[in-house]
Amino acid sequence: MHLYGKRVFEDVEKNARKDRGQAGNRLRAIAAVVLTLAMGVPPGYGQQAVQGAGAKTPEKEASELPGAPAPALTQPLDLRTSARDYSRPAARLTGNPINIFKPTSIPKASFANSVRLADLVKDGKIYLSLSDALALALENNYDIAIARYDLDIADTDILRSRTGAGLLGAPAGLVTNTLGGSASTLTAGGGPGGTTVGSGGAGSGTAGLSLTTAGAGPQPESLEPSVTSTLQFDRQTSPSTNFFTGGQTNTNTYDFGYNQGFVTGTALQFSWNNSTATSTNPITTYSPQYNAGFNAKVTQHVLQGAGIWVNKRYMYQALNNRRITDSSFRQQIMYTVNQVESIYWGLVQAYEDVQAKERALDQSSKVSSDNRKQLEIGTMAPLDVLNADQSVASDKQALIASQSSLNFQQQIIKQAIARNLNDPALVAAAVIPTDRVSIEEIPEEKQPVEELVQEAFQQRPELEQAVLTLRNDEISLKGARNLLLPQVDVFAYLNGSGVAGTVNPAMVKAGCTFYGGVCPPSIGGFGTALQSAFNNSSPDKGVGFNINIPIGNKLAQSEQVRSLMEYRQAELRLEQLYTEIRMQVVNQQFALANDRAQVQAATATLDYNKQSTDAESKKLRLGASTTALVLQQQRAMALAENSLISAEAAYAKDRAGFYQILASTLHHYGINLNEAASGDVKTTPLVPGLKPAEPGKEPTTAPPASR
Repeated sequence: MHLYGKRVFEDVEKNARKDRGQAGNRLRAIAAVVLTLAMGVPPGYGQQAVQGAGAKTPEKEASELPGAPAPALTQPLDLRTSARDYSRPAARLTGNPINIFKPTSIPKASFANSVRLADLVKDGKIYLSLSDALALALENNYDIAIARYDLDIADTDILRSRTGAGLLGAPAGLVTNTLGGSASTLTAGGGPGGTTVGSGGAGSGTAGLSLTTAGAGPQPESLEPSVTSTLQFDRQTSPSTNFFTGGQTNTNTYDFGYNQGFVTGTALQFSWNNSTATSTNPITTYSPQYNAGFNAKVTQHVLQGAGIWVNKRYMYQALNNRRITDSSFRQQIMYTVNQVESIYWGLVQAYEDVQAKERALDQSSKVSSDNRKQLEIGTMAPLDVLNADQSVASDKQALIASQSSLNFQQQIIKQAIARNLNDPALVAAAVIPTDRVSIEEIPEEKQPVEELVQEAFQQRPELEQAVLTLRNDEISLKGARNLLLPQVDVFAYLNGSGVAGTVNPAMVKAGCTFYGGVCPPSIGGFGTALQSAFNNSSPDKGVGFNINIPIGNKLAQSEQVRSLMEYRQAELRLEQLYTEIRMQVVNQQFALANDRAQVQAATATLDYNKQSTDAESKKLRLGASTTALVLQQQRAMALAENSLISAEAAYAKDRAGFYQILASTLHHYGINLNEAASGDVKTTPLVPGLKPAEPGKEPTTAPPASR
């Protein structure tokens, strides 16, 4: 396994190495050799069981991936939505045992807005900074709230795996139901069965394979002990047809059992059977008669299903799945934060666009008013007045469209940062963005692209998830390979039984005919029977083998081959992820540099058009220009202002996207992931590279009305 695999799974492999004891390996090797010699099993089976560490196994071959950088953020974060750890049972042995039979209650989700949102409402307006918007999203956003449950759901699979049962799977992938924004990210991918690449293999897409070999291999032993009991009280009265039949028989049965499997591939079955019987039939020797007995049987898998690793593989996969869910939640936070930031800059763009449209309307209205005055005194042609009026009407229509866009953007930001949009105070409140983006160059723009690529490789959650999924696929591959072995079980059993009772009064009354008139003595009560059962006075013991050799072994072969093919797909998808991320980083760095240049160019163009408009207006007042030329300059200035607004918004969105591509959003904004998981956000995110809105651009109490 190359470097990233060693780092990611160092702790898992450490546990696995501890579990794989030398004794178990020797046992499997001896059994395989014995089976080969005694049963004539093809040598390949024995070789699969006993080949040494230096042999070229399919797993080792599958692990030799092309070299690639190593993701660093691959340790479990143990994110919790509450104090309860659902990977552990509801009650300990030292607690109230009744609790394990009680259903767990999950509190209903809150649909109320957080207090932080109410605190921001002042005079019927919400003065919203970007930091507050992100904090509100962490508290209220539905996508994040839905994703929080995934953490606890993944924990329940860990608890399930401790019983030896097959996994249900842990949720992963992004929740993308929030409207607005243009946030984008790679799908996690990386293996068959992934929730974001369809149900098939890594490269098959959503229309690919319908099932996978995830979890392939023999079913582990049931690791959760169970106690069984049968209590039966039977009262039987039979008609008499001769001396040997008829009478009343009362039988009480008390049977108990204990069953447990172990991670070594061992199964223990123990039963303790007791009964008491009374009879009025004179041929019955004892009434009451006490019977006690036990049966203990131990079965050990020798080839298929043998060993700690095989029987704990679901536990390893469940732990990996939990880490995938942790990584997916980190990806969800980055995605939603980037989406909300994109929505925020869309709101800023819409708000400034309304202000620009108002200024354009004021200018065209002033020109129209001046023209009418000049028309009245005879110094202006009627056509020039009509031209100015047409510009006013066009600017009014543009302002109304801009106002509609602003109103919609305010609704978009509200649904992203609030849960209850029916709150009258929230519905009526205008959202006023108070932050603007600073065009100062960020360090990442100057950083060599290869360093940025390596940083993304270290931090991207998609790579982390792909590596962990690849590890799960490798576990499935080993399980499928173990399934190729024949079933060979060795078992040993020990039984004991005891009988006691009192001489049947009916038999004594009949003269103990079958005993020559001499009645047998009573032999004690239940204690005597129990002692006889366990004192080895009546033992029944033995050992044996169960062997099942499938002819052809086609089912196991198909699963092993398919599992390896799916693994190869996952290898390719992982390497493809590295390529995609590299291209994203390179493209985003170029895009950010281009955006800054665009802002600078738009600023210069706007300055030039402002001066040109002022100069043309002065010429008009001196009679050296025409209304058409002034309106033309004003239109050019309005277009330049719109270009600047759009360029600044594009730069702000691409800068946020750059942090997301590097997976450094949480670090740059100071977002506490544990607080995000709990929904109790005490640390307000601090977004760098911002400046307050200029005094001249302070928002009004409501969107401008149409004129």
